[in-house]
Amino acid sequence: MISTAGTVGKWKAMARPSLPSSLDSTLPGISREVLSVSMEPKYQCQQCKEILRKPFQAQCGHRFCVFCFKQLTSSGPIPCKTCRAEGIFEEATSMLNIAVAFPDNAARREIDSLPAKCQNDGCSWSGTLKEYEGQHEGRCDFERVKCEACQALILVREKDHHNERECEARTLNCKYCKVTFNFKEIKAHDEICQKYPMQCKDCGKKKIPREKFQEHIKSCAKSKLACQFSEIGCRAVVDNGKQQEHEQTSMTEHLRLMLAVLSSERLRAEGAGELQEDSGLGLYRGPEDASPAGAHAAGHNAGRGGGPGVQQKVTALENIVCVLNREVERSALTLEALSRQHRLDQEKIDNLSNKVRQLERTLTMRDLQLAESEQSLRELQFCTYDGVFIWKIADFSRRRQDAVGGRAPAMFSPAFYSSKYGYKMCLRLYLNGDGTGRGTHLSLFFVVMRGKYDALLKWPFSQKVTLMLLDQNNREHIIDAFRPDVSLVILCIYCTCRNCFHAVKYGMSSGC
Repeated sequence: MISTAGTVGKWKAMARPSLPSSLDSTLPGISREVLSVSMEPKYQCQQCKEILRKPFQAQCGHRFCVFCFKQLTSSGPIPCKTCRAEGIFEEATSMLNIAVAFPDNAARREIDSLPAKCQNDGCSWSGTLKEYEGQHEGRCDFERVKCEACQALILVREKDHHNERECEARTLNCKYCKVTFNFKEIKAHDEICQKYPMQCKDCGKKKIPREKFQEHIKSCAKSKLACQFSEIGCRAVVDNGKQQEHEQTSMTEHLRLMLAVLSSERLRAEGAGELQEDSGLGLYRGPEDASPAGAHAAGHNAGRGGGPGVQQKVTALENIVCVLNREVERSALTLEALSRQHRLDQEKIDNLSNKVRQLERTLTMRDLQLAESEQSLRELQFCTYDGVFIWKIADFSRRRQDAVGGRAPAMFSPAFYSSKYGYKMCLRLYLNGDGTGRGTHLSLFFVVMRGKYDALLKWPFSQKVTLMLLDQNNREHIIDAFRPDVSLVILCIYCTCRNCFHAVKYGMSSGC
């Protein structure tokens, strides 16, 4: 005979450590400050000293949170410290072993029924401990948590706002150059960001990247620069784009300034020659310092001519004046040619602009015609001429949500007719109800529209109207029939899709 008792016991011991998912927990005990009454010792976890969360009872009788018990026994069975502290330690029963411990459901029910309140300042929530653990813990808007970046305590409900707007240590990406930096460095980064948009103070142009700003300043038409003849006395400061115009209009002034410079240089050269000549005549030279007569005569003649250096300067300035005159003539011819080309280009631009405007008008007319054609096609697709119309509403759930949210409270059916040349009608539906039925009922209205043949029909409208809400499972339809009360009908004229509607509301007048 083979005994199976040991085998069964061993199988149970191996299977017990695998806890059901309902008993699994990643949190220690609940803070005792949550209780509205004083906590009894029997509800205290022997490990974390807080309120038992999903209590587990060891073989020795002491209770632990399931999380605490799993941590204690993660490396295998250990002696119970509480048993030793109370002086009741027994080798056989005072070992903490998850294989022989069990969930204490009786204690759990007692703990779940204990009164609780939220410990966060400003929160007035109260209920049972079970409700706190299942509905409020970790969801309280007044709970304060520590920001991982700046370590500041913030409300849970403000965490996202804090991380995006207030945290001093948050990381940002520059929206211009996409470089990542700390929020505290945002001003310093803006000062060096090469993609940062700048504004030209001269022309007012905005959003110029810093890396291209200097290039813009050089080419900006309204940037003011000193005239290039400022070195000879022109004090004009003109716009960058008007330099050529200034040179053209101030040509005489520039030549006058150039002549004054040349005259000044010539006078200076002549004055230097006379001084040199006088000095040569009046100086006393000894026999040892005297030069040959030929040399003295050559020096005297050089002094009369103003010296070779001064003469070279005068000649260079005269050459510059000649070059400037040629450049002025060339610039004048170029300016005239550009003016002619500009006039031709402007005429082409005007012609093209007129053509574009004509095309835009034509396109607008085509769009209107296309919209009218689409409307007529939709009417012909769903239109009936026998007074019977079945309206199937697609995407009902979304349309009802739009009606409840107020985005589209009412919807109209396609038009239909009582006969080929009869009354033109449609249906108006409020999926969330209208008037006294709002929020509780579905309101359906019968609408008589303005038709092409109204002058041939009998007014006011007094035909019998039957409204049916069809049960698609063929069980039970909701049917209502009526004849409009002529004394209660008010004609409401308002435009929807370019059609004026006459509302006929059964039992009461229809407001606009």
